[in-house]
Amino acid sequence: MTVDHAPPSSPPDISPLPDVESLTPARGPGRGPSVPRWLRRTVGPVLLLVLWQASSAAGVLPADVLASPGTIARAAGELVGDGTLPTAMGVSLRRVAVGLLLGGVVGIALALVSGLSRLGEDLVDAPVQMLRTVPWVGLIPLFIIWLGIGEAPKVALIALGVAFHLYLNVYAGIRGVDAGLVEAGESLGLGRWGLVRHVVLPGALPGAMTGLRYSLATAWLALVFGESINADAGIGFLMNQAREFFRTDVIVVCLVVYAFLGLLADALVRTLERLLLQWRPTFTGQ
Repeated sequence: MTVDHAPPSSPPDISPLPDVESLTPARGPGRGPSVPRWLRRTVGPVLLLVLWQASSAAGVLPADVLASPGTIARAAGELVGDGTLPTAMGVSLRRVAVGLLLGGVVGIALALVSGLSRLGEDLVDAPVQMLRTVPWVGLIPLFIIWLGIGEAPKVALIALGVAFHLYLNVYAGIRGVDAGLVEAGESLGLGRWGLVRHVVLPGALPGAMTGLRYSLATAWLALVFGESINADAGIGFLMNQAREFFRTDVIVVCLVVYAFLGLLADALVRTLERLLLQWRPTFTGQ
């Protein structure tokens, strides 16, 4: 009996892995170094300012309609130099801070009562939702009747707008906590207050930070309306004076200050959000 022997198989062809650098697409000959993102973001505003200045210089945009950027810059320098603008900013910041504090305490307290308890939800949520549908700017006449024309109605208007945003977002954050996390906490022996402290409140923190950002935007909006109530100081008072004398340059300076303070407050909240929510990885774009 003959046995056929199969020819020995050749060893597999193992080619070396390509170098990582060879897999990277080479930059084309027509593409230069990438432009920094902060520089790209400034192109639009700079072009807008150039177009604005050119329109004013050519007479297309009359000064009594809207002052030129150069005129606005000189007006801002004058207001800063004589101390008018810093003083007005201090008064407005104090109003926003007091209103934000009062509205934050009320909004968060109501959200905790309504979010952590079914009985609290039955007692609190319906009245808050009804009041939320009322335009809070329309309450200015009542605030004047109840609180007079001093600082109280201005702060109350800011606090009201802040409280609604914080209530809605904190309440939604509490009720949006994963039930599986609550069951896991109970299995580990956490009591009611332990669950609230270690599971519910950390889970509701992202919603609370979102509510804080909305509340700050609403606070500056309410400040504009509030400072129209017989104000004798503040950025709104400067705007009302400038309106009487048709000073569009001063009006634009005040609007820029409002925008700057709002962006600064939003940046502070973003920084606080990154510090408090380090445990939550998020998508940051590509």
